[in-house]
Amino acid sequence: MRIIFFGTPQFAVPSLERLQTQPEFELLAVVTQPDKRRGRGNDLIPSPVKALAVEHQLPVWQPRSVKRDAETLEKLRTSQADAFVVVAYGQILSQEILDMPRLGCINAHGSLLPKYRGAAPIQWSLYHGEAETGITTMLMDAGMDTGAMLLKTTTPITLLDTALDLAKTLSAVAADLLVETLNGLERRSLQPIPQDDAQATYAPLIQKQDYQIDWSRPAIALHNQIRGFFPNCVATFRETALKVTATVPLVTTDATLLPTELQDIKHEWESLLERSSQQGNSTAPGTVVGLLKNQGALIQTGEGLLLLREVQMAGRRSQSGWDFINGSRLQISERLENG
Repeated sequence: MRIIFFGTPQFAVPSLERLQTQPEFELLAVVTQPDKRRGRGNDLIPSPVKALAVEHQLPVWQPRSVKRDAETLEKLRTSQADAFVVVAYGQILSQEILDMPRLGCINAHGSLLPKYRGAAPIQWSLYHGEAETGITTMLMDAGMDTGAMLLKTTTPITLLDTALDLAKTLSAVAADLLVETLNGLERRSLQPIPQDDAQATYAPLIQKQDYQIDWSRPAIALHNQIRGFFPNCVATFRETALKVTATVPLVTTDATLLPTELQDIKHEWESLLERSSQQGNSTAPGTVVGLLKNQGALIQTGEGLLLLREVQMAGRRSQSGWDFINGSRLQISERLENG
């Protein structure tokens, strides 16, 4: 099967790598976003997909607009590709491009469609506290992730998963599912299933305001925001920006729900949580109500407590919650402000 691969970020790398190693596929070319200037030296940096393609000596095409670049369109048109495989490419394909390959354009999307159509499905599934997500392969159409579904696989989400953790897991799942999907299409053993638009939800691009922590929200909601938009959520500490990158929500006296690595502090946690419940709304959200040894600070939220396990002060490296307590000499009753 002759394939042209469209992809850009690290999420797409396992899929390209897997297709490259399968003897039944011939990779004709890789289409990826143009190099971007990054870092202090403002150097041009290739996308992770381009770096892998160059390593495998694959032709790389980098149009600024794939649907308007005449040279790229001509290459695609004359390639005689059986399928275009698209994984987190970052540009919208025109109907002209969608109609070119014999088997169509096959996309691997990081959600259980029709839920979380859009640019950031992994992040928003965490933000909304989903218990599971997955990968859906589909035949692309002109809509935003609205094409008929081909195969779907489910992945559980654990309490401490971040967007980075989940992306690593799902990228490997996508690579496996794409191989199965392409082979199924070639054998004509797959029946495309239309999506139910009435069940659709959306995962838009993340905006700057989505990163701002509001301590009046419940602890579980803040935890889901912080892990979903990892590592960019920010509060204010002593009038300086403080990124919060790892937390545990303490919202129940059921110690069995604590992560295994926190079981040794469950008695102290239960005591603090009970005291917080008794005080009701008398403690302002954002207030430091406890300092757990070797763990971090406990912050009062609008509902429940939030343990800060990892933070990053402006201009400094990321540090554990316990190192933050010691380095800043954090005190009980001190208050963190909203981002």
